[in-house]
Amino acid sequence: RAGIVGFWREVGVASSQNLALKTPKRLEALFLTLSGDELTVKAAYDSSGSCETEKIAGSETDVSGRFVFPGHREIHVIDTDYERYAILRVSLHWQGQDFHVLKYFTRSLEDEYGPGFWRFRELTADVGLYLVARHGEPRALPSCVS
Repeated sequence: RAGIVGFWREVGVASSQNLALKTPKRLEALFLTLSGDELTVKAAYDSSGSCETEKIAGSETDVSGRFVFPGHREIHVIDTDYERYAILRVSLHWQGQDFHVLKYFTRSLEDEYGPGFWRFRELTADVGLYLVARHGEPRALPSCVS
């Protein structure tokens, strides 16, 4: 559980709900810290070329790897090897609707197509989700991530 802490870069997103993929802010990276049952998430977004950060704290539920956050948000760690990749299911309640998104994260800028990627493809193929892979040239992360 503690192995999930540290830096994660978002590489892939999948959702059956088109609206969940059409966000003006693009998540670039997460930095996770754990204190007892509390998980703090620092998120860095690219919003039209400028960097925005958000910090939220959530607590682990009685289901291991599932964390709830203020604003009807939930993160569930679906699969991870702790060292190279993590697949998270993010759920949120917004404008009277429930949205579910699967997100694929890697630790490094180079390791996009490791075993985690194929696991992500497998998971998203089975549930008929759209895949929006964010691959390409490794790019510098926004300065606000550090």
